[in-house]
Amino acid sequence: MARRTSSIASTQPKKIARRRVNHNEKPVKLVSGTRRNSKTELSRETRKSRPNPSKRSPNLLVRLFLYLLRIGIMGVGIGAIAGTTLTIINPQDILAAYLKASQLVKPSPEETKEEKPEKVTPKSSATIPVSEELTALKEKIQKIDAKYPNVKPQAWFIDLDNGAYVTYNGTQPIPAASTIKIPVLVAFFQEVDKGNIHLDQMLTMTKDVMVSGSGDMQYMQENKKFPAIEVARKMIVISDNTATEMLVKQIGGKEVLNQRFKEWGMKNTEINNILPDLEGTNKTSSEDLSKLLARIERGDLISARSRDRLISIMEGTRTRTLLPQGLEKQANIAHKTGDIGTIIGDAGIIDMPTGKRYIGAVFAERAYDDIAGRHLIQEISRTVYQHFKYYQPRPVPKTVKKPVETQPQPEETTSNSNPTEG
Repeated sequence: MARRTSSIASTQPKKIARRRVNHNEKPVKLVSGTRRNSKTELSRETRKSRPNPSKRSPNLLVRLFLYLLRIGIMGVGIGAIAGTTLTIINPQDILAAYLKASQLVKPSPEETKEEKPEKVTPKSSATIPVSEELTALKEKIQKIDAKYPNVKPQAWFIDLDNGAYVTYNGTQPIPAASTIKIPVLVAFFQEVDKGNIHLDQMLTMTKDVMVSGSGDMQYMQENKKFPAIEVARKMIVISDNTATEMLVKQIGGKEVLNQRFKEWGMKNTEINNILPDLEGTNKTSSEDLSKLLARIERGDLISARSRDRLISIMEGTRTRTLLPQGLEKQANIAHKTGDIGTIIGDAGIIDMPTGKRYIGAVFAERAYDDIAGRHLIQEISRTVYQHFKYYQPRPVPKTVKKPVETQPQPEETTSNSNPTEG
């Protein structure tokens, strides 16, 4: 019994010790029956992940060798391409062509001198193609004139399809009133084409150009700025006198403009006074204005782009009590009116629905604000429109006749042949 007690006593503490280990000690990792500390294991794994210094050298040598090999292959490829190109293109030929071209473009001693802009001399207005005078239409205008004994008219019209024209005192000078703004507008677009004025250039309305009469710019604040194209549009659309004086100043003054008018072949057109020219010292004629518009219509004096802008501006003229009153509703007119009380006038480019285009200018000298002058211009406009609409039939379009294909005939025929064939 003593032995059994001792054996039991000896085994009892062991169980207690195992329980203490399981509950009080931290768990440890057992490898092959032995305990390893986690810090020791981490240090060993870190040493394994580090590359071996002895193994890095061969890798660098291999990479360097591959890099040099690639450069060598690329150099061989470039050399092959260059060799092939040189076999196709001869460098000597290229050099010879370059030397030859340099000799061709080598400026001459005269060209090396400072170039001066050439003075452009516009074509004379006499180059406007005119054919026969329409005597029948002239007689109709005479009858209208007889109906208004207290009004003195003058007119000049041309049919652009065939150059036929009519004049009724149209070559005589007459006070221009606001129709003088038509040649000023042409001169403005000439300056635009030369680059001396830009359409979006801001022009200052100084005190010296602010004048009375028609237009609303005179009521605006002094030194106000406007784009140049807006000034030109106001000059025509609402006949603004201040806008006109701004452009006259910008172009160079009335002397510069008068010289230009003479170069254009306008014999009776000149500016002598600021607007409104109630004394009638600014002059023009129906022939001058009509021929000027005819030159613009066919592409003279200004570029095609400026011509289109000019016509578009003149189509917006708000006063439509003169020439437009004699046209059909489907017709279109680009024009400019003038009125100083004793003289009224209108000049424009008229497009008919049939496609015909003609140009004309009419003035009426009358008692101050006599309504008969306006009625005379309206009646002349209506008569000319109807005459150009019916006086000549439309030309028949030319058709190209196709050659009649003939079939080959036998050299000998045994039957009777049709005499219309062959």
